[in-house]
Amino acid sequence: MVKSKRKTKKVRSRVLLTLLVLIVSILVLIPVLNNLKLGLDLQGGFEILYKVDSIDGKSKVTSDMVNATYKTMLKRIDVLGVLEPTISIEGNNIRVGLAGIDNADDARDLLSQTATLTFRDTNDNLLMTSDILKTGGAKVSQDQNGRPAVSLGVADKDEFYKATKKVSEMSDNRIVIWLDFEEGSDSFASEGNKCGVLDQSRCLSVASVTQGFSSDVIIQGNFEQKDVEQLVDLINSGSMPTKLTEVSSQSVEASFGANSLTKTVTAGIIGVLVIIVLLTCLYKVSGLLASVGIIVYTAVTFFIFWLINGTLTLPGIAAMIIGIGMAVDSNVLNFARIKEELYNGKSLQTAFKNGNKASFGTIMDANVTTFIVAIMLFIFGQSSVKGFATMLIISIFSTLAIMLFFTRMLMRKYVETKYFDDKTKLFIGVDKKDIPDVNGKVIKKSFNNFDFVSKRKIFIILTIIISIVGMTFIGLKGLKLGVDFKGGTAITLNTSQKISESQINKDVKNLGYDMYSFEKQTNNAYSIKISETLSPKKSISLKNYFTDKYNANADIGVISETVKNELIKNACLSIVLAVISIIIYMSIRYKFSYAISSIIALAVNVIVTISFFSIFRLEVSNIFIAAILSIIGYSINDIIITFDRIKEEYNKHKNIKDPSCLNDIVNDSLRNILSRSIVTTITTLIAVISLLIFGSHEIITFYIALIVGIVTGVLTSLFVASQIWLEIEKKTFKKGKNKKKKVEEKEVEELLIKGINS
Repeated sequence: MVKSKRKTKKVRSRVLLTLLVLIVSILVLIPVLNNLKLGLDLQGGFEILYKVDSIDGKSKVTSDMVNATYKTMLKRIDVLGVLEPTISIEGNNIRVGLAGIDNADDARDLLSQTATLTFRDTNDNLLMTSDILKTGGAKVSQDQNGRPAVSLGVADKDEFYKATKKVSEMSDNRIVIWLDFEEGSDSFASEGNKCGVLDQSRCLSVASVTQGFSSDVIIQGNFEQKDVEQLVDLINSGSMPTKLTEVSSQSVEASFGANSLTKTVTAGIIGVLVIIVLLTCLYKVSGLLASVGIIVYTAVTFFIFWLINGTLTLPGIAAMIIGIGMAVDSNVLNFARIKEELYNGKSLQTAFKNGNKASFGTIMDANVTTFIVAIMLFIFGQSSVKGFATMLIISIFSTLAIMLFFTRMLMRKYVETKYFDDKTKLFIGVDKKDIPDVNGKVIKKSFNNFDFVSKRKIFIILTIIISIVGMTFIGLKGLKLGVDFKGGTAITLNTSQKISESQINKDVKNLGYDMYSFEKQTNNAYSIKISETLSPKKSISLKNYFTDKYNANADIGVISETVKNELIKNACLSIVLAVISIIIYMSIRYKFSYAISSIIALAVNVIVTISFFSIFRLEVSNIFIAAILSIIGYSINDIIITFDRIKEEYNKHKNIKDPSCLNDIVNDSLRNILSRSIVTTITTLIAVISLLIFGSHEIITFYIALIVGIVTGVLTSLFVASQIWLEIEKKTFKKGKNKKKKVEEKEVEELLIKGINS
């Protein structure tokens, strides 16, 4: 009785600890979510992708030139007063995102200007332009006293001498350096007769001139090192022979973004709540603790994302949902191992310890392969796809930290109370009567009579037929390419007026354009695609046309031929490299037979998903590539778990003499993991379907691709990958047996010496 009370008291203290962890996680999560930087698709704004070219169109653009242009644009964005801009370098391209901006046209005009550096007197009269400087001639230096200073490399020394001589003879003998000086609006007097590179002003620096200079010079003053470094960058950017060409753009109305955010958050909450209910019903207290782990995982993931100043987008939220699926999978895998140990007659403490140990390697392998895919997405992805990859990478590390360590530690605290020793059904859903007693009761196994192997040839033949039919359909019908892969302009109209396809087609034709796609997304939203890549002026004109005629808010996205080709190249490269990396990892970690079986199963999965899109004429866009790579990552997760169990069973039968033993190995392995596969597939589908039904429809094809890929993935891991592995191993076994037989026959022949024992 005393022991029982002591156990109950311990459990209560664990419950309080759990509640404390839950409350802290929620208290961290709420302010982090409120302070996250939101992307254009969640708060509206404007995004432009610029190509950096040399002014003459012939000179090679170097990384220094791109970096200098990037820093100029940062300075210009400060002038715009945008609160949280995003600007990134992508090769010779610069992507600028201006979330929440009011006037996109003014922003476009300001950003696309060539950086202009001028030297003026204190009355704003022009003395010199950047032509007198050497390209990239500004360098960090020191004055005679060792203080930070700027060294200027002069190209036109005669012109420089005339200008500096003129200023030295003035009553106010100072030269003012300006970046993008605007006549009529900028003046040295309005700056309070001072300049500073860390201010938002275009006035960079002011220097006293005591004589004419006909050589390189030093700008000195009370500079700090950061002042000097930034001044050097800005002067160089103003003297760089570069120009910016707009190659793609996208505008999103603030109302669209706010609507997307509300819907997606609602869908995410619904999905997570349903998952928590399902886990609790299936695994009782362990399911509740796993649910607490999911809340902690969500808080940690968003906190890390906030720390690195990440920009949250719709694809980023989708990556978070996939991460939740992986986190649940880690728990379910662990629970399955613990239950197996209990069904083998182990005590709860021993079952918990052995189950954790058995599942650790599998979870690590599954997350490493998904990490490989995420890295490929990050390297080759652009814009929102890169954001998706960033969130997926953070999710993987959070899964390993929270699910492999925190959740297990929390469960251990409950196990150590010994309160659940005779309450295994309450703790993890295992009825005590199903646990073998000392007399050796029959071990309970799910799906004990299900024979996966006997029909393997049917599975393989069906797989071949489906793949051939799918590829044939793709070859004949092709894919419905979105504007990302086709080029052109995408327009989304949000209006209370009812619009027909014939109306819009007539409007577009009258404007001289060719419409190739019209879709009604919701009651108020319409998606239109035209073949032409519109210039900034034409985009504005088209937007104004729809606003005036239909009282519509219009979002316009433009993709040029250059961007389209880059996207296609990167998409193919990322998929190929992801597959090669997985083969290498699987070959090292397992065997080549496992690797080749995995790749065939993944190929089938990808073919089925792409075929589905071809048959139902669903649009293939840039985010579809992220979906395909996510499917590869999620499917390899399933395959790893399948093969890890097969490898474990195989190692128990080290001296296999009959290939039929391989059939039993595969059957036993698949029976053991089938319930886990069903649960994790259902939980992940719950999250994705919730987003599909209740979430924003901007990336609806992404959710559809995930649903098809997840279902196909679990089927291919059970009925394709394992069966192909079995066929390969059987052939290897027969070859090995024949080789051994030949060696034995040769040894016998060598022993038969003629005339003695013949």
